[in-house]
Amino acid sequence: MSNDADVNFISAVLPAFISEAHEQLETIEQLLLQLETAPDDRELLDALFRCAHTVKGSAGIFGLDRVVDFTHHVESLLDRLREGAIRLTPTLSTLLLRSNDRIRMLVDTAADDTPPEPDEAADIAALALELQHAGGASMHAVAAGVPKAAVAVPVDSSSRTWHVSVHFGPETYRDGMDPLSTLNYLRSFGHIVALCCDVEAVPALESIDPETCHLGFKFGFETDASRDEIDAAFSFVREGLVLQLTEPGASAAAFIELIEALPQSARLGEILVSVGAVTREQLEHGLRTQAGRAADGSGAQRLGDILGSEAGLHESVVDAALEKQQRVREAGASMPVDDQRFIRVQADRLDAVINLLGELVTAGAGAALLARETRQGTLVEAHAQIGRLIEEIRNGTLQLRMVPIGETFARFRRVVRDTATKLGKEVVFEIVGGDAELDKSVVERIADPLMHLVRNALDHGLETAAQRTATGKPAQGRLTLTARHESGSILISIGDDGRGIDRPRVLARAWERGLVERGVTPSDGEIDKLIFEPGFSTAEAITDLSGRGVGMDVVRRNIEALRGSVTIHSETGTGSRIDIRLPLTLAIIDGFLVSVGASKFIIPLESVVEVIETRPSAESLDVHGRGFVSLRGQALPVVSLRTLYGLESPEPERVSVVVISAGASRYGVMVDQLLGQHQTVIKPLGRMFRSLRGMSGSSILGSGEVALIVEVHSLAGLAIDPPAARRAPGDVPPNPSNTTRSITEGQPS
Repeated sequence: MSNDADVNFISAVLPAFISEAHEQLETIEQLLLQLETAPDDRELLDALFRCAHTVKGSAGIFGLDRVVDFTHHVESLLDRLREGAIRLTPTLSTLLLRSNDRIRMLVDTAADDTPPEPDEAADIAALALELQHAGGASMHAVAAGVPKAAVAVPVDSSSRTWHVSVHFGPETYRDGMDPLSTLNYLRSFGHIVALCCDVEAVPALESIDPETCHLGFKFGFETDASRDEIDAAFSFVREGLVLQLTEPGASAAAFIELIEALPQSARLGEILVSVGAVTREQLEHGLRTQAGRAADGSGAQRLGDILGSEAGLHESVVDAALEKQQRVREAGASMPVDDQRFIRVQADRLDAVINLLGELVTAGAGAALLARETRQGTLVEAHAQIGRLIEEIRNGTLQLRMVPIGETFARFRRVVRDTATKLGKEVVFEIVGGDAELDKSVVERIADPLMHLVRNALDHGLETAAQRTATGKPAQGRLTLTARHESGSILISIGDDGRGIDRPRVLARAWERGLVERGVTPSDGEIDKLIFEPGFSTAEAITDLSGRGVGMDVVRRNIEALRGSVTIHSETGTGSRIDIRLPLTLAIIDGFLVSVGASKFIIPLESVVEVIETRPSAESLDVHGRGFVSLRGQALPVVSLRTLYGLESPEPERVSVVVISAGASRYGVMVDQLLGQHQTVIKPLGRMFRSLRGMSGSSILGSGEVALIVEVHSLAGLAIDPPAARRAPGDVPPNPSNTTRSITEGQPS
C-alpha cells in the first residue's frame, strides 16, 4: 500500500480510536474516584488496569509512540497496585488522575506528528519520573529524551514463555495495517525470543502480489500478561488472522480441573473460553470455520476438533468440556445468553431521523383530518392504524436518544474532589437517581449549568471543616446531586448542608447595585432570586472560581432555553437546594389539545389530572384571570387563558377546567373546548414570543394552524401567585388559608 493510502486510512480510522480512548479515560477517572473509598477493591483495580492497557494497545496499533510510552508507565504502576505491592493513597490517586489528564491531552493531539514543545516534553518526563518513584524499584528507569528502542522492557521473574504462531490475513496491507507494528507493540509488555518467519505460504517471486500479505511468524513470548491481553494485541488485524497461543506450562489436567469447577453452561465454546483454554476470537474463528466447511460440502466437523487443530487445544480438554456440556443438558440447565448488540450512530444522523419523524407526525395529523372530513369509515380506520404505527415508531425512535443522566453526574466527582481540595474543604459527594433517563441533547446542554452550580455550592455554600465544627456540624460537608422523573419532566436538584444564602448580604449588594430600591425589603424568595441577576456576586475578591458576577444569570438563561425552570430553596445555617426542572425531550410529546375561542393550546398529557365543567363568572376572577373553583369541597386555584393573554372571543355558556399537576401543586386552566389527545411536534417560539410566560413552544396542527404549548410550571406561578409587578392597584393576592395543603405545599413562604 502506498504512503498516501496509508495516511488516508489512518486519518479515516483515527477518530474512532480517539472516541474509544476518551471513553476508556473517562472510565479510568471514575474508577480512581471510586477506589478512593475502597482502595483494596481488586475488581476495580483489575478494571482500571484493563482500561489503561486497552488505551496503550490501541495507540500502539496506530504507532502513537508518545501515548504508548507514557501510558506504559501508568500501566506499570497500576500493575503494582493490583499485585498489592503498593497501596492506593490520596497522593497516589492524585498522581494517577494527573497522569490520566496527560494521556487525554496526548490522545487529543494524536494526529499531530510534530514533536512536543520543550516545556511539554519536560512535564511529561517529570510526570513519568513521579510514576516511577511511586511504583518502586521494580519499574524500569525513565530518562527524558531516551529513544523508545533504547528502553528495555523488563520481564518480571514471574514471566512465562508462550508459544505464538500467527499468520496475518491476505488483506492486511490493503487495510492499512503493518504486521511489524503489532510485533513491536508486543515488545512493550514482553520479550520476543526465537522468532522465525514462516515462508511456506509465500508464493514464488514471479507470481507474488506486493499488496497481498503472506507473512506468518512463530516465536516465543516471555511475559506475565494473560491470554486475553496477548490476544488483544492483534485486535486491529483480525480480518483473516490465524492466531495460535500455547500457554506455557499449562497441562491438560489443569484445564480439566478448571472446567469441573465452572458453573453450569450448555455451550462448549463458552466453557473453553471461561477457563482460558481458547480466546474469544479463536472460538469465533472456529465457529466460522465450522460453518464454512458445512456450507461448502466438506462435511460437518466438531468444533472441538477444529479448535484442537487451529488453537492447539488438547483432545482431553475438549472431551472434558463435552462431558460438562452433556451433564448440563441432562440436568436441563442452561446459561442465559446475552443477545444484546450495540452499534454506534452519529448524533446528527439520529437528529435527522427525529426531524423527519416530526414532519411525518404533522403530515399524518393532516391526513387524518382529511379522512374524517370524507366520513368514509374505512379510510378513517386506515388512517387511525397509520397513526398508531407512527406513534410506536415515535416512541421507539425517541427512546434511542434517551440516556441515563448518571453518566453526566459521574463526571462531577472529579470536579468536586479537585475544587474541594483547592478550597481546603472536606466534602462527601453523593449521587441519587442516576438511572433517570433524559434526552441526550438535553443532557449535553445541561452539563455546563450543572458544572457552575456544583462549583458554586462548593465555593459559597459549604463551609470549611473548622467553620462547620465551630457551629456543631460534622467536619465533612455533604453535596448531593439528585434526579427523578416528575409529572412528565425531570427534576434535578443540587443540595448542600452548608451555610445557606446570606440574605442580608445579598440584599445589601442589591441596594448597592440599584436592583432593589434602598430601604425596601422583598420576601425571602425574591431575595434568593436576585443571585440570578446579570453581574451579581457577593464575593469580596475575584478568584478562578467566583467573584466576576458571571455564571448564575447564564445558568438561568441556558435552562430556560431548554424550556426548563430553576428555583432556589435555602435555609440559613442549614443549607440550600437548587431545583432544575426540564422536559424529558425537546422533540415530540403527547399533548392534550384545547381551544379558547379561535386559539389552540396544547397541555403536556402527563401533567393532566382530570377535567371538570363549570360556569364562568366574571366576579370570581381578578383582572389577570385568576380565581378559585370548588373541587370536591376544596379550593382549586384556576386561571383563565382568555383573560390572562387578552384573547378576544365571547365567553361560552359553560367552560371546562383542566386540572394540571405541577410538582407538589395543582391548579386549573379554564378553556372553551377539549379537542383530545394530540401527538405534538415541538417547535421553538419566535423571537417575539420567547418572553411569553406560561408557554414553552409551539406546534403545527394537521389543519396548518399553530398551537402554543403550555409550560405547566411557569403557568402555575401565574395561576397561583403571579409576580408583584403584574398585580393591578388594589389587587389582593389569594389567601393561602383558603386552599388545601396539596395546593400550597412546596410553594415559597
